[in-house]
Amino acid sequence: MDVIERIKSQLSSSPVVLYMKGTPDFPQCGFSAAAVRALGAVGAEFAHVNIFEDPELREALKQYSNWPTYPQLYVNGELIGGSDIIIEMYKSGELQTLIGEAAKATG
Repeated sequence: MDVIERIKSQLSSSPVVLYMKGTPDFPQCGFSAAAVRALGAVGAEFAHVNIFEDPELREALKQYSNWPTYPQLYVNGELIGGSDIIIEMYKSGELQTLIGEAAKATG
């Protein structure tokens, strides 16, 4: 399976996927930690991919998403954005709504 197929497989395996530096229990950058906190605050169940464990994926995802930084949050296979967008959506209440709709769609 090539790297793009792996990305598509990861995105289809869960309605909410966070590509991040580290893991939710041990984020390895402040931006990833902030994204995890925001997702946790809205009760999101999400899959995560530690980009440090797969350098090929780390580079390919930047091209796939046309988004140069991490973390990257995807909901239902669609890129939502990085930590700034996640935090902004959390503060406005949009994140709660988005996550709730994703859970209903799969539930």
